[in-house]
Amino acid sequence: MVFHPPVAIVAKAGDAGKYKVGLPVWNMILRGFMAGAYIAMGGALATVCSTGVATFLGAGFGKLILGAVFPVGLITIVLTGAELFTGDAMLAPMAAFIHKVSWASVVNLWIWVYIGNLIGSIVYAYIMAYGPFTGWDAAGVATVNAFGLSAVKIAVGKVSYTSGAAMWSAFLKGIGCNWLVNLAILLGICADDLIGKFFGIWFPIMAFVSSGFEHCVANMYFIPAGIMTSKFLSPDQIAAIGAEKLDALNWVTMWTNNIIVVTIGNIVGGLFFVGVLYWVAFRKEIAALK
Repeated sequence: MVFHPPVAIVAKAGDAGKYKVGLPVWNMILRGFMAGAYIAMGGALATVCSTGVATFLGAGFGKLILGAVFPVGLITIVLTGAELFTGDAMLAPMAAFIHKVSWASVVNLWIWVYIGNLIGSIVYAYIMAYGPFTGWDAAGVATVNAFGLSAVKIAVGKVSYTSGAAMWSAFLKGIGCNWLVNLAILLGICADDLIGKFFGIWFPIMAFVSSGFEHCVANMYFIPAGIMTSKFLSPDQIAAIGAEKLDALNWVTMWTNNIIVVTIGNIVGGLFFVGVLYWVAFRKEIAALK
């Protein structure tokens, strides 16, 4: 198993960022679409696999199952060359530090990849809401199953950041998330073989999900999946969750109560806690490589 030293990992991250900012816009959106869908696949799998686990095995084990299966999304993204906004929050700035590409090109990449991620996430949310999360009778009436109910509860929880203190919590969760996500990216870069990349990515992503951090692209799936599925809830299911909580779950609160502040936290976590720190730590060694 080939292992690259830290300075080589940072240099390779800068090379990857330089390549990414040079992509044409249509390709940024297309690869962003794929990455948004792949993260959604991990989120959907995590929802299904963790449903009911906490009731029998405890909350901690439920979180462990949730985190253990979610990494399929980032593993697929890294190994197939899709574009994820949260990874680009570190890789593109690395290119600016090392190769002196413009910050305008960094922001350009962020914008188009973010849009692609959003589209891919919502498309997959629709597939899950009208597919595995619901059952349909001969009259075309939908029934939300246990997995769909779990999806709605997850979405309700993610738009519950309403106070200033709650927003600060969401911001901190965004930082912690992307700190771990980009460590996963670096660990994926450090190995050249499939198994090494797999485990390098898996452990930090499992840690971020199991810890309860917030990922803006994952939430582009989780919240829309809950919104779409909630339309088919029965009166008993509505009563169990709470009508007021469901009223607060909509396309506006998706942004105001979660994604905007989480996105900012993700940028801080990727850009400063990984990109800047590693650039400062290894810039002299990187300069010596040139």
